[in-house]
Amino acid sequence: MWFFARDPVRDFPFELIPEPPEGGLPGPWALHRGRKKATGSPVSIFVYDVKPGAEEQTQVAKAAFKRLKTLRHPNILAYIDGLETEKCLHVVTEAVTPLGIYLKARVEAGGLKELEISWGLHQIVKALSFLVNDCSLIHNNVCMAAVFVDRAGEWKLGGLDYMYSAQGNGGGPPRKGIPELEQYDPPELADSSGRVVREKWSADMWRLGCLIWEVFNGPLPRAAALRNPGKIPKSLVPHYCELVGANPKVRPNPARFLQNCRAPGGFMSNRFVETNLFLEEIQIKEPAEKQKFFQELSKSLDAFPEDFCRHKVLPQLLTAFEFGNAGAVVLTPLFKVGKFLSAEEYQQKIIPVVVKMFSSTDRAMRIRLLQQMEQFIQYLDEPTVNTQIFPHVVHGFLDTNPAIREQTVKSMLLLAPKLNEANLNVELMKHFARLQAKDEQGPIRCNTTVCLGKVGSYLSASTRHRVLTSAFSRATKDPFAPSRVAGVLGFAATHNLYSMNDCAHKILPVLCGLTVDPEKSVRDQAFKAIRSFLSKLESVSEDPTQLEEVEKDVHAASSPGMGGAAASWAGWAVTGVSSLTSKLIRSHPTTAPTETNIPQRPTPEGVPAPAPTPVLATPTTSDHWETQEEDKDTAEDSSAADRWDDEDWGSLEEAESVLAQQDDWSTGGQVSRASQVSNSDHKSSKSPESNWSSWEAEGSWEQGWQEPSSQEPPPDGTRLASEYNWGGSESSDKGDPFATLSARPSTQPRPDSWGEDNWEGLETDSRQVKAELARKKREERRREMEAKRAERKVAKGPMKLGARKLD
Repeated sequence: MWFFARDPVRDFPFELIPEPPEGGLPGPWALHRGRKKATGSPVSIFVYDVKPGAEEQTQVAKAAFKRLKTLRHPNILAYIDGLETEKCLHVVTEAVTPLGIYLKARVEAGGLKELEISWGLHQIVKALSFLVNDCSLIHNNVCMAAVFVDRAGEWKLGGLDYMYSAQGNGGGPPRKGIPELEQYDPPELADSSGRVVREKWSADMWRLGCLIWEVFNGPLPRAAALRNPGKIPKSLVPHYCELVGANPKVRPNPARFLQNCRAPGGFMSNRFVETNLFLEEIQIKEPAEKQKFFQELSKSLDAFPEDFCRHKVLPQLLTAFEFGNAGAVVLTPLFKVGKFLSAEEYQQKIIPVVVKMFSSTDRAMRIRLLQQMEQFIQYLDEPTVNTQIFPHVVHGFLDTNPAIREQTVKSMLLLAPKLNEANLNVELMKHFARLQAKDEQGPIRCNTTVCLGKVGSYLSASTRHRVLTSAFSRATKDPFAPSRVAGVLGFAATHNLYSMNDCAHKILPVLCGLTVDPEKSVRDQAFKAIRSFLSKLESVSEDPTQLEEVEKDVHAASSPGMGGAAASWAGWAVTGVSSLTSKLIRSHPTTAPTETNIPQRPTPEGVPAPAPTPVLATPTTSDHWETQEEDKDTAEDSSAADRWDDEDWGSLEEAESVLAQQDDWSTGGQVSRASQVSNSDHKSSKSPESNWSSWEAEGSWEQGWQEPSSQEPPPDGTRLASEYNWGGSESSDKGDPFATLSARPSTQPRPDSWGEDNWEGLETDSRQVKAELARKKREERRREMEAKRAERKVAKGPMKLGARKLD
């Protein structure tokens, strides 16, 4: 039976990366980049090859191996694992780079900031203080080659090959035998008489002065160059001179050197050093101190090195949130540091924390998350948004704090593209309906309309057809003037999502009503939208072949690209929607909506028309355009309009049809519409300025929609609609500002297909003929209704017992 010896290098859990070793290390050690075989995490591997005849160097290397293995300090190179064989020594440490290579790379990238150098020197001096004062050890090798930098920019002291005890145990300092290292020895070592009085730290502090000189000025050519400070900062020069003084007795202890440099105005007295010192002791700090520190941290992060933020600040922030109950104060610095991470790192480190934060009941944290969602939304995948984030976010719609409701609405602009069918088209629309109808804050109702206009392109085709027209129409009747503007802009921004029938029958009648709005801003936007929709209708009328192209998005699936199409056609609307929100919130942050005069419907006949009264800025709970017919047995519940999903989404079209029928049920409506048509043509020939001036001459906007109250008596048997003055035929001194409005659509809903429309007839028939045809249809409908009422009266009249049964 054969036995094979195991190879300890092959079984070692770490491996070298096959590339040349990093330079900058005079002496027998070679520094290689490596990784752990199990996880692939990066490490540094110091390799010493045992050579014949170099027993002294081998003993020095083994002593360094032992020292590094037993010494543990945050500022000393961290030992991870090691391997000792007859042929080599392997020492595995944290991943580091020699300071000389690091400084050269930073100079090529733009230079090293004094803040980084101040903290780096602070760490080296603190390591020396630990060795001398706590361990009674002399490092005996402080130089550029003995300092390493980790991925966070932290400086670590290594090079423990020539370390010896300050108490004389184990003999004197070992011999180096390397000229590159011996040039850092202090001048008193050349005096073999032993008469020079010195402290145990004197030699190391001299070498520290050499290190400071090299950091700022480059490699030290000779010891005489130390007399010229060169580029050493002025605040550090006095303390540097103490280090390189000829008298070793006056060289300061490392602890006192730190104290001197940390004095006010000193080289190490800055925000960066203070931040690092606080982070090192954060576990023992009071909660109030932590809160204050994190609140002030965001202001300083911009001046801190990127590697420091990623690898030192970020872990502390995550730990403070996870275990320290830091709360919302960590969010701002956390997201600021997150900008330095790659997409993969962000998913691993930030997203789990964000998901956990959304489930918090802390209002301050919730509003901070909503305000800063733009910084992390691109890293969230759709399953995470729909299952772990959106269910918590929607609670903000019901919050009693208006600021949270407002931020929740705004956050939907970012979440909508990632929501699934149920959350977007059902759950979100329910909350939007409630906010637009019932929220007491005018700016929040306005923002809801603005948000709906922006996310409309993501809705399904059926939801768009059911929601958009009704929602924007409701917004145009809001007492809060900016909400009415948002409704108009919403129509324009989503123009490509409506069929031509909807544009003509549903949208234009609503917009025309806003041309007499008390607020000029509303009127101006209404006129712009009307001109845009009319130009679209006119272009299709001139060339019906454009219909398919114009309506390509109406029944299309939800697509982010639709928003771009809307912007290209009505850029003014999209811009207005974008800028409206910030203006409103600055002007009306959380105050209740103000009172506004809005146009009122005509009052029933026989009741004196009241003076226009200001309407409280509370959302209407029923559609004021809907009118009940007399032949209906029961009235519909007006509160059903509070929710878009509960109300009849075709109510707007039906209400317009009912109004069109009722226009001529009164005797005034039986008169030919020819006079109105001619009046419309006359007014259309005027310029917009003349129209506005004539309306202003007729009266102020506060007159609303009131009409002359005198009217001819209605015919017998006509009730309900005849009680309202929908526009009598009596002449008035004032011109009719609504004469330019086209006739209401007929009772039969117009088909969605454009093939049944007679475009040739539109081009040839005169407007008088169309008005006459419409009047005849209404006449026939009126007679049918009167016949039905007569039959009901006969049926409900006095009858003998059993007469109904015999029939």
